[in-house]
Amino acid sequence: MKKTLMYIILILLAISLILPFFIMFLISLSGNENIFTDYKNINLTFFSYKNVFHSIPIVKYFLNSLIVALLATIGQVVVSALAGYGFARLKFKGSDALFFIIVLTMMVPSQVNIVPLFYLMSKLHWINTYQALIVPAIFGGFGVFMMRQYFLSFSKDLEDASKLDGCNPWQTFYKVAIPCAVPAIATLAVFTFVTTWNSFMWPLIVTNTDNMRTLAVGLTIFKGSFREITMWGELMACSCICSIPVIIVFLIGKKYLINNPQAGAIKE
Repeated sequence: MKKTLMYIILILLAISLILPFFIMFLISLSGNENIFTDYKNINLTFFSYKNVFHSIPIVKYFLNSLIVALLATIGQVVVSALAGYGFARLKFKGSDALFFIIVLTMMVPSQVNIVPLFYLMSKLHWINTYQALIVPAIFGGFGVFMMRQYFLSFSKDLEDASKLDGCNPWQTFYKVAIPCAVPAIATLAVFTFVTTWNSFMWPLIVTNTDNMRTLAVGLTIFKGSFREITMWGELMACSCICSIPVIIVFLIGKKYLINNPQAGAIKE
């Protein structure tokens, strides 16, 4: 009975999550007429998708988002893994105080940092460049905190065994700790990619030409003001295209999220 109830709850939860995406896809196949009034007379067509490619440089926006999200994810994983392992295993003077400061940065709303960060980007002459979109996304307290907590649970026996085999701290890190931290790295990578891909406010502020805008910013072209008409079909079509990479990344990372490389590595 409990198992049946659990399945019912999970099914209802899945439907509640999938239904908005289904409606979004349905609207993307519809014209702008009678979308919210008469569903029976809606003619399904790919006109909105064709119009998207003619209305905005969507290929350029897509490539910009992909480059920024991939490089930011790689940088975030590398920096967070190195810092997390250092805070977890390599104790040094002031390490606890430094980690506490990093944790404090997680409590500051990101909107508070926009003005000083924009000022810094302008002084570096990075406005409207890939550097301004990628570098701030590489450093984050959440990634360091998560990787540190994972490495704290890393088996001490594996670390001692690697030392007996002649590994120095760096070799222990990338030959033993990193392979065992694949689930944590995959989780951080998926989270960072999705967050960076969907980022809107910072790319909107730091870019000023179509050549550097991302796909999330490009969506706003189809959203009209109070004196204009919102192109719902094109807006939903662009949203569907924007969702594809996120779904692919999740499907690729899913198998790593459920694996436990340390299982069976140590016999008690």
